[in-house]
Amino acid sequence: MKWPRLASAARRQPLGAIGATVMLIMALGALLAPVISPFDPTAGAPDALYEAPGPIYWLGTDAFGRDILSRLLYGGRVSLLVGLGASIAGVSIGAACGIVAGYAGGIIDSISERIMDALLAFPMLLLALALATALGPSLSNVIVALAMPIVPRAARIARASTLVLKTTAFIEAARATGCSDLRIILRHILPNAFAPLLVIATAYLGLAIVQEAALDYLGAGIQEPQPSWGLMMSGSATSLALVAPWIVIFPGIAICLAVLASNLLGDAIRDLLDPKLKSNFV
Repeated sequence: MKWPRLASAARRQPLGAIGATVMLIMALGALLAPVISPFDPTAGAPDALYEAPGPIYWLGTDAFGRDILSRLLYGGRVSLLVGLGASIAGVSIGAACGIVAGYAGGIIDSISERIMDALLAFPMLLLALALATALGPSLSNVIVALAMPIVPRAARIARASTLVLKTTAFIEAARATGCSDLRIILRHILPNAFAPLLVIATAYLGLAIVQEAALDYLGAGIQEPQPSWGLMMSGSATSLALVAPWIVIFPGIAICLAVLASNLLGDAIRDLLDPKLKSNFV
């Protein structure tokens, strides 16, 4: 049973436990949206435009009479899926590129580094906006557009870890016993480089959610009537903030909580996996 270990980790990192709990609640709300949503997120009620939060519409309605709570639950499916998909895809591709380049060295490393330098020359949002505009507005395209700016940053970290690991004694011993390069990468380098990659994956999860909201606001992300947290804050919603502030307040709170929770979880994972810090918790 791993519950005692999880309980011990939660005691050592209470903020990380809070972050994990918030992320779990958001994920469950998104998964159970068809069951717990009180209304259809895309169906408007003409007689309930700009309805303030109350007993019927707990979080109010928007300019089309759509229930904010229902749209938040369904929007979490999109925002969390985009954040998770972009962070996993970006870190996975970047890790593969960085580990191969760092282990191979030579011309392969040089070419890979120049490509990563070129990608790093673009600000993350600008590169994501250019890709999303070129690919077109869809869920899969948004994930691809947000994953690409993560690739060079993950590749740099994976390459640095690989350069250190490939000179260690256990890698030399693996070579001496006749292990192939692929086996050394998969069985020895990747597991030892996994900890920093896991940390940056959680960090970029929150960043990808914010970037997705920015793309929605700029019109290059998710399109109506599909709800997402960023889309709920775009368009006429900002101009109506003074008239019906709940339209932008609640999706804004959801985005802030998701980003804060992912950062807290990432910090906790970093501290738990760092051998230099483990002694502080004993």
